[in-house]
Amino acid sequence: MAKVCIVLATYNGEKYLPQMLDSLCAQTRPADLIIAVDDGSNDSTVQTLQSYAAKLPLQIKALPQNTGHRKAFACALEMAAPQLGDDDLVALADQDDIWLPQKLEILEKALSRNNPSNGGTMPSMAYGDAQIIDSNGAIIAESWMKTERLLPQLPIKSQLTGFTNVTGCLMMFKASLFPSILPIPEGVPVHDQWITLCASVQGGYTFIDEAVIQHRIHGGNAIGKAEGHAWTEKLKTNLQWAKAVSHSKLYAHLAAGEKKFLDRFIAYLEARFSKKFSLGYLPWLLKNSKSINPHVHGALGHLARSFFGTVGIPVATRFLGKR
Repeated sequence: MAKVCIVLATYNGEKYLPQMLDSLCAQTRPADLIIAVDDGSNDSTVQTLQSYAAKLPLQIKALPQNTGHRKAFACALEMAAPQLGDDDLVALADQDDIWLPQKLEILEKALSRNNPSNGGTMPSMAYGDAQIIDSNGAIIAESWMKTERLLPQLPIKSQLTGFTNVTGCLMMFKASLFPSILPIPEGVPVHDQWITLCASVQGGYTFIDEAVIQHRIHGGNAIGKAEGHAWTEKLKTNLQWAKAVSHSKLYAHLAAGEKKFLDRFIAYLEARFSKKFSLGYLPWLLKNSKSINPHVHGALGHLARSFFGTVGIPVATRFLGKR
């Protein structure tokens, strides 16, 4: 029987962590291993983890100083990898959430079924939905996916542009992905986006239309409900992401058309940062609009986005009110 490992990163989480750990104790399919990396907390988080050592199969590593959410998860994943076989399973956890009792059971079963959206093959990753709760635990929305207007599946080309639809706390993936996932490239902004792409390229992933956790939204989330970012900041992050993928070992596993698309997308973004207009990219933008703008609906919407895509950042920020 495959082992199930939970990977948890914590930081100053003393307020909600006991509820999270209690929900791990209540799983109908108990975890075989839980690796918790504390990212330099200065409250009682580590002591809280230690107090559950008799109830849960915990391995705890306390980092001496704060390194950031992404690096803490990378550290935990690197600790997990040598302890697991290819058939074992990994689930990611956030310190503020509450897992519904059947989360591990539901996702483990999903990974044992053929994936119709990927030609009937066995998926490398599965993820579910979440209820959204507030700081007091009250449910404020029944579906994270509907609230955030996320698509259950994203094609690889859309993921290569920086779009992502999977949140780490909702996923479970096969440990056979570790050779692709680790080490996480430095240019990758968030770990779950990278894991999702690795799964998409190698085996695909499947969505379970059922809440598996209660996802807490509050002012202290490391990564919580999507917030607005400056338009130019998003484009810089997308360019950073695309370059990280192009320089990674995963690039070799992309299909020829996906490699060509990624290379063209990087050149396009670089031109957009340096030129006033990039009209030469219009045919390519029109052809690939559904990949570049997966959340846009209707031909007119895609046409408008494609034409706007030829406007360089110097012009858009100076004359069109973008920032």
